[in-house]
Order: sequence, then structure tokens, then C-alpha cells
Amino acid sequence: MPIRELADLAWEDVRDLDRARTVAVLPVGAIEAHGPHLPLGTDVVIAEAMARAGAARIEAQGRPVALLPPLPFTAAPFGAGFPGTLSIAPATVTAVVLDLARELTRHGFAALAIANAHLDPAHLSALADAVTRAREQRLLPVACPDLSRKPWAPRLTDEFRSGACHAGRFEGSIVLAARPDLVREPARKALAPNPASLSTAIRNGARTFEEAGGPRAYFGWPADATAEEGRASIETLGQILAEAVGEALAVKGAA
Repeated sequence: MPIRELADLAWEDVRDLDRARTVAVLPVGAIEAHGPHLPLGTDVVIAEAMARAGAARIEAQGRPVALLPPLPFTAAPFGAGFPGTLSIAPATVTAVVLDLARELTRHGFAALAIANAHLDPAHLSALADAVTRAREQRLLPVACPDLSRKPWAPRLTDEFRSGACHAGRFEGSIVLAARPDLVREPARKALAPNPASLSTAIRNGARTFEEAGGPRAYFGWPADATAEEGRASIETLGQILAEAVGEALAVKGAA
């Protein structure tokens, strides 16, 4: 069955859904600098690919899915110094996600799954706050796997685990697989590697890409990206999302 996109449905279609078993999947990204070769909406492209792959796995396990329109604006202070980056307050992100969880609860959906690969610490904290507050308010389960942490991070690529993974091989490969028309190929192939670990720089107190050693808003090995690797990463991301949903529903069932 094709994945249902909520915005394309009529209200009577939603009325007739088995909402008590349906998982709503929300792609969350950012409008943020990703080197000279990838679009500002790279994280949105990745989130949508993750959401679709996860939705396919969830449906294969027997649960209906409703794919929500992506949320493209979030906290992105690390890239705020680059033209085009649109960073909003973390509290705004938390409020939007929490309000959405309230609405989905009101409509009787089984769970909300957040597909996200934007790893700015301010953004991750905002999502974690929304998940915690949804649980405290006894809303529907919210599954939001943090790719920067165990058990999810070790399942991703070597470059991702190195921490040098913003607009590099990992993200570039996914965009090549999902939206190759958006990749500036001459620029990508000409970029030298930047092995500076963004995650290490964050632990050491860096607050911007420039401070972390990324003056052109990229880290890693962008010239080595391949669509084949991107397709494999998308499948892994989808599996992670589906597993996180299963865990969230299991916790609800045990409560």
C-alpha cells in the first residue's frame, strides 16, 4: 500500500483511518549551510528520506502510517553565520512539536515518530524537551531517536562515527541518493577533505562551524560520497526509526 501523506487526504479519509494503530511520522530538518555543494535544505531531504524508509518498515510490520509534512525550521545556531541559515529559538521548536503531539493525541493516533538527522545541540535539546514533556503530560508516545548517541550512532558510517560528518560523505551520499539534482557536482568533487571532528569540537566548547574548524560549513570527505552508500544509509535510518517506534509503543503497552 502506498504511504499515506496526511496533507493529501480529505478529512473523511482521516476519519476512516484506524487511528488507534496509526503512527504519524514527522520529518524534521533545518534550513542551514551545508558547504558549497549541498542545498540549505539538506537536513530536510535526509529527514524525508528517513521518514519514508521508516514508514515502509513500520507498515511492513502491520501498522498503518500517516506521513506528515516536514518541519523545515529549527534551531541551527552552529550555521547562523552563513547566508541562508534560518535559526529559530529552541523553545519555539519544543512548543511546535509538543502542540503537534497534543493534536495527534486528540485525534487518537497511536504514536508520533520524528525522523531527524539535524544534530545541532540546541536542536537536539529542543526535541528531547518535547519528548519529555509529552510523556509528562501523558500524550501519545513520541519516538525520536538521537542519532548522536548509542545505540543508534554506532550503526551509521565510519565518517559519521568520526564526528566529521556535516555535509561530508555521509550526508552527501544521502542527498545523491534522494535528490541528486540538488548536488553541485563540480563543487563537491573539488572539495578537499576536512577531517576535523565536529562532535569533538562541540565537547570542547565550540559554538559555530567556524570555531569547530569548518569555515566553509562542511566536515568530512564530500568528494567520496556515492549514491550507493546513501541508499544503504537511508535504509539504516529507516530501520532505526522503526525500531524506536516499536520501543516507544512497547513502553506504552507496559505502562
